[in-house]
Amino acid sequence: MASVAITAFYAGILAIILVALSIRVVIVARAKAHVPYGDGGKEELTPVVRAQANFVEYVPLAVVLIGFLEFGGAPENLVHGLGIALVVARVVHPFGLRAGVGPSIPRVIGALTTWVVLLVAGVTAILDFL
Repeated sequence: MASVAITAFYAGILAIILVALSIRVVIVARAKAHVPYGDGGKEELTPVVRAQANFVEYVPLAVVLIGFLEFGGAPENLVHGLGIALVVARVVHPFGLRAGVGPSIPRVIGALTTWVVLLVAGVTAILDFL
């Protein structure tokens, strides 16, 4: 029977990262700024809110694709490689947003690595279908 145990492991790590980002938004940034939701038009909140939102925008599809590959019998090394790359990308990315407006090395590394994970997983899934 096919399993997605490897994907579940990385999804668990990513869930912890999301909770950390969410705590940073809700408890730290918004509470301190007295903003109930969004960034309240306060520029200093934008990077924190966007780090969490960006995570939510990209990670679910990446995890689903990795899970499909694993379930379909992809090599464990590929699944681990994609999982590790995604975790590293999503840890690094918020530090880049914290660095200020515009590109920064951690932000670029996080974004590009996330895109590579999506592309590799997406193309592999398409090729597996064909």
